Amino acid sequence: MSTSRHRRWRRKIGPVSRWLPAFARLSTVFLLIALALFVALRVAAPYLISTGFVRSGIEDTLSKWTGYHAEIKGSPVLEFWPTPRITLNQITIRQPRESGDKLLGSIESLSADFSLIDALRGRTSFHEFHLVRPKLALTRDERGLIDWSYAGLLARAISGVRYENGAEVLDPDLDAEIGAVTVEDGTLVVTDVKSATTYHFDSVTADIAWPRLSGAISAVVIARINGEDLKIDFASRQPLLAFAGRNAETRTSLTSNLLTAHFQGIASIASLSAFSGNAAVTIPDVPALLTWSGKSIPGIATLKSASLESDIMSSGNGLRFNNLSLSLNEASATGVMDLFTQPGKRPKIGGTLAFDQMNLKPFLDAFALRLAAGEAEEVSGISGPLRVLDVDVRVSARRAQMGLFELSDVGASMIVAGGEAKFDIGDSQFEGGEMTAHLEATQRDFDGGGKLQLSIRNADFAALAERLQLKGPLPLATGSLDLDLQSPKAIWTTGLADVTGRLHFWTGEGTIPGIDAAALRTQAAEKPFFPLSAAAGGAFTFNQLNLQADFANGSAEMHDARIAGATQTLTLSGVITYQSNGLALSGSLDATDPAKAAELPLLPFFIGGSWPNPVISPVPLFGNTPQAQ
Repeated sequence: MSTSRHRRWRRKIGPVSRWLPAFARLSTVFLLIALALFVALRVAAPYLISTGFVRSGIEDTLSKWTGYHAEIKGSPVLEFWPTPRITLNQITIRQPRESGDKLLGSIESLSADFSLIDALRGRTSFHEFHLVRPKLALTRDERGLIDWSYAGLLARAISGVRYENGAEVLDPDLDAEIGAVTVEDGTLVVTDVKSATTYHFDSVTADIAWPRLSGAISAVVIARINGEDLKIDFASRQPLLAFAGRNAETRTSLTSNLLTAHFQGIASIASLSAFSGNAAVTIPDVPALLTWSGKSIPGIATLKSASLESDIMSSGNGLRFNNLSLSLNEASATGVMDLFTQPGKRPKIGGTLAFDQMNLKPFLDAFALRLAAGEAEEVSGISGPLRVLDVDVRVSARRAQMGLFELSDVGASMIVAGGEAKFDIGDSQFEGGEMTAHLEATQRDFDGGGKLQLSIRNADFAALAERLQLKGPLPLATGSLDLDLQSPKAIWTTGLADVTGRLHFWTGEGTIPGIDAAALRTQAAEKPFFPLSAAAGGAFTFNQLNLQADFANGSAEMHDARIAGATQTLTLSGVITYQSNGLALSGSLDATDPAKAAELPLLPFFIGGSWPNPVISPVPLFGNTPQAQ
């Protein structure tokens, strides 16, 4: 059996061994002939192909592609090894004089590979273009489209491309080979007609792969704008649709020290009508980005970093951000957001965000959309984004920080409409109680001033005083507070002297450490004046406290504050200058029960000096002295 198997293998291998040497010899002959022809063509090419012929061919190619007239002033250089290549210098591309003589751009040096066989047949075809220090000027019209201008092949292909059965379709007579294009140290100037803004891109380096007009494109572009380097990666299977401002599949990313952004999906450079895909944006230093862009948002210094990732899709006249992940500094949120745009109306941002924990101040700063002074556009006689953008955002947070205050289970909203901005905390837990707040910034892009309304119920003010590290004899109790403040100035420029308003504070049982009622009476009987610290040996225990004050011109005017204890009642009224901690108060200490007035007679006094250790001066009653009391 084994012998039979070997015989069958020898019958199969035998014929192969006979023809293999013949195939090797034939292949070697063909290879040598091809190599000889390759060398012969390159040796003979300089004598068979004229420089002028190739030069006129690339001039015609540039004119055909752009629709403009290409002029070459420098002397061309032909190379034939290792591949045929032409290098041209001092190229300008402009409209024919009879059509306006508009300059599209100039190129210091242009190199391109060309087909040797086509050149020998009297035709020219080029690929692998390399541009050194090109200068290109483009215009973005009011529709958001790039003016590819005149009547070149690129412009005709962009206008003639069609979308059929999910693919980009181009007529064969509009199609052409391109190949690879590299750009070195270029300059691009884009004039946006709609915004009347000109963008300058310097030090442009690009590597573009676009085999055919009808094929896919991939490009990597590095450019410098306003002193910052940006890297853009762009890829699309439908580039002509994209350049035409129509919906096209794209993958784009932007990378810089100030901003990182990525998008993959369907987009248009001119419209949001069919926008869908996934986007991610990261800003590591928000103030630095604003400084680079020339914009300013007051108070934004507290917002250090921001990032966003979301699925985006068109929805009616706007965009919807689904599965949104938003981060502001260390606070992260998830939710859904909408951007609405309607002709004749202001764009509107709406939605809901749920935070685990957050800092409310950066959140407010993020929505304080104010341009730098003098840069805002005039809209209906009032400047600034409050006149061109509406906001309606609902926010919830398990924990929130607002300065030194900590809140829990917060429900809040931010509304910007009609030139006003309102921020409401509709519900929150604060120091064991509840807090609601309303912050309102009025006309002229927050410059018209604002007001704050704060309501606290059944909160532990003893814990709050400890948290704020307040000094001096303060009421420590569970109580409630209503605060209503206004300022005629912009919120970020308002000082204490600019605030007006009213405060109402009331509590149940509590104590005021540092005030000993018995020691106060003793000191008043012995001395014409004494520091409060001289009567600080104990604490004043009270059953009820009720205080009202008005704020204006940097001071608070207290109206008959009444602190009722079990046996004695303390009343205060007067002025507190809170910029300097100065006091000018009149007070009295008398019996809570009128039946004990003889045992605890009325003790009037004056409080002056500064907090937390003012000076107390007993005030004699009419016809008596304090010692006679």
